[in-house]
Amino acid sequence: QVQLVESGGGSVQAGGSLRLSCEVSISMYGYCVGWFRQAPGKEREGVAAITTGVGDTRYADSVNGRFTISQDNAKNTLYLQMNTLKPEDTARYYCAARAFDCGLDSWTRGSLYIYWGQGTQVTVSS
Repeated sequence: QVQLVESGGGSVQAGGSLRLSCEVSISMYGYCVGWFRQAPGKEREGVAAITTGVGDTRYADSVNGRFTISQDNAKNTLYLQMNTLKPEDTARYYCAARAFDCGLDSWTRGSLYIYWGQGTQVTVSS
């Protein structure tokens, strides 16, 4: 069974950077692993995703150019490098996985992801 554990969240000033990590219990190939975020009272939204072992990446328009998703070639770990953080990036960030690739038109659909981590909080102050 796939288990996901996020880490790396914290508090940072606007313009700062954080790197989130997602450790996965098994090796993955061809999975879509995505980062989602949710603030209190807000709907969950897809932030970024990558097809493991393939490298296709997807980004929300709101983070494109600031965030980078990547996979460590030697470890079952994925990262979300978050630069130029803004207060509106404040949310709890979740790592999620599904056993098929990150379709261009479907990667933001959280209902398609079977495995979810516990989340890590990111707070950006102005």
